[in-house]
Amino acid sequence: MAETATQVIQAAEHAVEHAAEKVLTAPEYILEHLQNLNSIGGKQASIVDFSVINWDTMFWSVLCGLIAVGLLYIVARRATSGVPGRLQASIEMVAELVEDQSKSIVHGDRTFVAPLALTVFMWIIVMNTVDLIPVDWVYGINHLLDVFHLHLPHHRAVATADLNGTLGMSASVLVLMVYYSFKIKGAGGFVHELLSAPFGAKWYLAPFNLLLNLIEFLAKTISLGMRLFGNMYAGELIFLLIALLGSIWTFEVDLGILGFVCNVVAGTMWAIFHILVILLQAFIFMMLTLVYIGQAHDHH
Repeated sequence: MAETATQVIQAAEHAVEHAAEKVLTAPEYILEHLQNLNSIGGKQASIVDFSVINWDTMFWSVLCGLIAVGLLYIVARRATSGVPGRLQASIEMVAELVEDQSKSIVHGDRTFVAPLALTVFMWIIVMNTVDLIPVDWVYGINHLLDVFHLHLPHHRAVATADLNGTLGMSASVLVLMVYYSFKIKGAGGFVHELLSAPFGAKWYLAPFNLLLNLIEFLAKTISLGMRLFGNMYAGELIFLLIALLGSIWTFEVDLGILGFVCNVVAGTMWAIFHILVILLQAFIFMMLTLVYIGQAHDHH
């Protein structure tokens, strides 16, 4: 035990020495924190590249999904008919909100849709909440992992701040849209809708109708993923900029104390405001998922 403690202390000292040797500039600091741990070991070359796997996004999205589902499962198992506890009351309020929204939007069988919307809502809340973890926690813990011969060259904990993660979620919504379109309208009805809406069922308008419908499906998918990514990515950048206030100095005067105060005050204020962003973005994604699936249930 004493030997392990000594190793940890030595690793911490090594981290301090390493930080003193290499001082990152502000742009380098930001770029360092925006780099994913991926299968190529570097930056992703293009927006669409299926050969690259961001392992940190995969890990945190799966972990947050398990946490969200596990929380719902625990509350459901421990639910009582009497006076509910705070956690049960909170989950019941969220479930009732999602149920009311799905009832007003989706006109049909909601056996799968309502639980799906609730799961998506809770899942995104958990993933977004990870953004409240201090931005430098990975950079510091990497040197402590050297004791166990482990090292993460790059790591981003916020899966929703990675465009690959949000577009993957929106692509899943696209699959559900197409699935329910076939299920509710049948293959013939869905194809007829693609060829006849919005300009009418004239044969010479069919190519234009098909093109517009395909563009609509693509636009819904991209905008759904981009909206969540853009807001969370911007929030992450602001946290990084606030973290840089801790080392502020100017006019050859050490203003470290001022930087610390600005960091704490600004960081606290932004974290409180960011809670609203976390909940709002989860709600918007959930609502648009219901809207798109509800449109798949409607006949034109």
